[in-house]
Amino acid sequence: MMTGIPAAPLEQVRESLDAEVRFEFLSWTKLTMGLATGSQHMNLLTANANGAQAVAVQSRSTATSIVLAPSDGSGFAAGSIVAIDNDYAGQTGFVGSPISGAYLRQPLNDVDYIRRITFNVGLVAQVTKDGLTLAGPLPGGAPGTGAKVQAVCGFVDRLGGSFYQEWSGLFVMEGSQGERIFFHYPRLQPLKDAEESAIPLAGKGKGSLERIVLKAQFRALPVTDRIDGERVLCYRSFLPAPNALV
Repeated sequence: MMTGIPAAPLEQVRESLDAEVRFEFLSWTKLTMGLATGSQHMNLLTANANGAQAVAVQSRSTATSIVLAPSDGSGFAAGSIVAIDNDYAGQTGFVGSPISGAYLRQPLNDVDYIRRITFNVGLVAQVTKDGLTLAGPLPGGAPGTGAKVQAVCGFVDRLGGSFYQEWSGLFVMEGSQGERIFFHYPRLQPLKDAEESAIPLAGKGKGSLERIVLKAQFRALPVTDRIDGERVLCYRSFLPAPNALV
């Protein structure tokens, strides 16, 4: 599901059966950067520091509690970001969880590669004697068998390449009385590379306060509705307010 601030009203479906969807993100996170970049997005793994090596996740782990062997938690700190996924073992094709972060056409020699591109990242809220407590659940749920955790110090994307994500998006408009309108786009493909822009918050000129936002632009492509075989770009649903007239 995509969340963000729409940069423009959602356009009407054109006769060519595609539509343009544009929106802005006020926060820079793994997911929002991945959505806005239009190309491959990667995790910048911590290197040459204590705890830089990936450590094994124990079987009792959940989506918010990462159980580690004694002393393995010493390489992590509250407030840091971690990537959790399996070692790379020479496979080709789509790799990464909970969604694919890359497509490999030939084997690589990098055991950490899947953790470099995985979207299964989380923020460490607390380091305990048993492991790590995350501020929110991992996108991929409880880590699978063989998963390892590794510290991340930032994110990076690169222009060019041959891997482009395709997304689905759910946008919600909420009314003042509790009613909601949902716009579901099953297929969204990036139209252009990432863009950043500044939004003035206070003051003018030197010393003014601004916020940098990410801009994303997508083309909505049709899918075939399995109910009746019709070609569809967007599903719009309306949820009335409580006790509203119908």
